Amino acid sequence: MTSSSLHRTAAEVVAVHRIGDSAPHSAFTDLVRYAGMWFCAFREADSHLSDDGVIRVLTSTDGRAWSSAAVIRAAGVDLRDPRFVARPDGRLQLLAAARTDAFTTVSWLSDDGRAWGDPTSVGEPDVWVWQAAWHDDAMYGVGYATRGPRFARLYRSVDGLDLRPWVPTLFEGGYPNESGLAFDPDGTAHCLLRRDGDSATAQLGRAQPPYREWTWTDLGVRVGGPALLRLPDGQLVAGVRLLDGDVRTAICAVDEEHGELTELVALPSGGDTSYPGLVWHDDRLWVSYYSSHEERTCVYLAEVSLAEEAVVG
Repeated sequence: MTSSSLHRTAAEVVAVHRIGDSAPHSAFTDLVRYAGMWFCAFREADSHLSDDGVIRVLTSTDGRAWSSAAVIRAAGVDLRDPRFVARPDGRLQLLAAARTDAFTTVSWLSDDGRAWGDPTSVGEPDVWVWQAAWHDDAMYGVGYATRGPRFARLYRSVDGLDLRPWVPTLFEGGYPNESGLAFDPDGTAHCLLRRDGDSATAQLGRAQPPYREWTWTDLGVRVGGPALLRLPDGQLVAGVRLLDGDVRTAICAVDEEHGELTELVALPSGGDTSYPGLVWHDDRLWVSYYSSHEERTCVYLAEVSLAEEAVVG
């Protein structure tokens, strides 16, 4: 007689394409399906920390052949880490950091993913709004302090531009910074939060509307560049940089009940790598990311097959 069956997700990388390699350093990606097209945004610069960053937006009909849709630049400003936000009004939004002597979060709007309007400063100076997503009639964004006391903060906006503090101290301790943010159909919010410094283990946050009160679980592992996605079958998955053993970008299953992050598959990657964008499309997980495993730091798109396997205990 067998005991109860559990289910886990098996993963396989079925295709990988290098899609961004025209700059000395191409990195910090995000990915979206918009108006029946693929769009991938990332930073192009001389190096990881150089002050000459611009945002490149690529587009594709099939995820394999890509062309440039836009280049966004600002004189004397290092633009970093673009993040797409699909808006309920049908427009596409980009968030990014503008780095000079300080950090400012800026945003652009587009009707087609190609022509982007003027930048608008959002949030607060020196609090980098890293990730944002809409739920119901509001956009929520998680930002982190880039100087002074280190903390993460939750913002809320009814127009996606006027971001106001909703939870002033979402998390503090261990230098919280980059985050992944996802909402379930029932409104439950999830936040995968990177930490550095002395306490460097990632945190998984959970909240119910109106998202004022959060519970946090220490996942016990270090991650970088987290992205979070709830799949149609209910599985919560993350794309992260893992640092145990060889540094790599990996797709992981998130077990909220037990507070565990389980690696499902490592993408072809190494060295300077991570910052994935995650999209579920045509029964596959599509992942944009960057890596330096092929000499130069380039942007890649991976197609990952996910299947549930029954495990008999």
